[in-house]
Amino acid sequence: MEMNEDILIVGAGIAGLTTCLGLHRLGLRSLVLESSDSLRATGFALAIWMNAWRALDALGIGDTIRQQHMQLHGLQVFSSISGQPTAEMPFTTRGKWGSHEVFCVRRKVLLETLEKELPQGSIRYSSKVVSIEDSGYYKTVHLADGSVLKAKVLIGCDGVKSIVSKWLGLDKPVDSGRSALRGTVEFPDGHGFGPKFLQYVGNGFRRGVLPCGPTTLYWFLTYAPSIHGLDNGELKKNPAKVKDFVLSNLGKVPQHIENVFRETALDCISCSPLKLRLPWKILSGHIYKGNVCVAGDALHPMTPDVGQGGCSAIEDGIVLARCLGEVLLRKPTREDGEEGEEAYYKRVSKGLEKYAKERRWRSFKLISTAYLLGFIQECDWKVVKFLREKLLSGFLAKLFLKMADFDCGQLSIS
Repeated sequence: MEMNEDILIVGAGIAGLTTCLGLHRLGLRSLVLESSDSLRATGFALAIWMNAWRALDALGIGDTIRQQHMQLHGLQVFSSISGQPTAEMPFTTRGKWGSHEVFCVRRKVLLETLEKELPQGSIRYSSKVVSIEDSGYYKTVHLADGSVLKAKVLIGCDGVKSIVSKWLGLDKPVDSGRSALRGTVEFPDGHGFGPKFLQYVGNGFRRGVLPCGPTTLYWFLTYAPSIHGLDNGELKKNPAKVKDFVLSNLGKVPQHIENVFRETALDCISCSPLKLRLPWKILSGHIYKGNVCVAGDALHPMTPDVGQGGCSAIEDGIVLARCLGEVLLRKPTREDGEEGEEAYYKRVSKGLEKYAKERRWRSFKLISTAYLLGFIQECDWKVVKFLREKLLSGFLAKLFLKMADFDCGQLSIS
């Protein structure tokens, strides 16, 4: 059976749900296709910076999420070689677009909050896309269960292995040569940590601990598997080995930091390779084509070193919803000609062209900065290590706020 949809979004992750809710706020209906049978909360938590809070406030859900988490007041960076602090930066300063605010947000809370604001039936679960076909001014989407949907607009928010980006002809993301271990741990009686992002850098590792709330801590460890003679495939199959690896590579950290990793349950640890889209491919590739575009990790997978992967996906959703709203909600003009399938297609294409123009350079900048920052922080070359600990630590820390000092705009239609 074939179904028709005006706007079809592939993927119920951060970008997909943000786009869907943004469109809903503007009065435009869309359907989200999710391959899993429920919301996926892989990654446990993520840092939400000022740029993403401005976007979440535009959606009307910022305060709901803030109330469930702890605001972080600053960043402290330590050398895991010497154990000494190398940089400290407050998060209370003002940027070009207002006061900075940083929270470590549980991914499950973010996704569920977005989902609750959507009309019933906005997400179709167990709906894996297997192929996409051109059908005139429509795109025909085939699902694994045999269903067929025709869409006037197709938006790919389907992650690093995006079938939509493949259809657009975007090159596959490349392996950064690094991986991330992530985890969360609960302390029912309170963890006792202050509201700060703690980072320990050295010996080819970057480790971080962030409080989500008074009882929940999120941590990460990034590294290059090849340098340490590891096989990620084997690590994924053996959580106990993952934990042993983490504990044996903490470096000089205080006992209370070591306890965070030690107390983490094995089923609360994840392991994943870090991929990115080569930044020049963002400038030269097809972010959109006609009535098809991509957003989130389907557009700009990046390493997590500036904490902007999820934040930029939220930005994408606001900009994309606004650009589509501007062309689909205004009354047709004489230049549009008689309203029909061709005119609708041209208007959509114009809106997606504007979206691509707004997001291309922003994506390029974030991917490039994150990769460079990650390289410097994990590099074990003597010269780089000396510069990082003696001269560059404060500058590198400030890049977090610099990348967050951005405004993607409101949802209102001019």
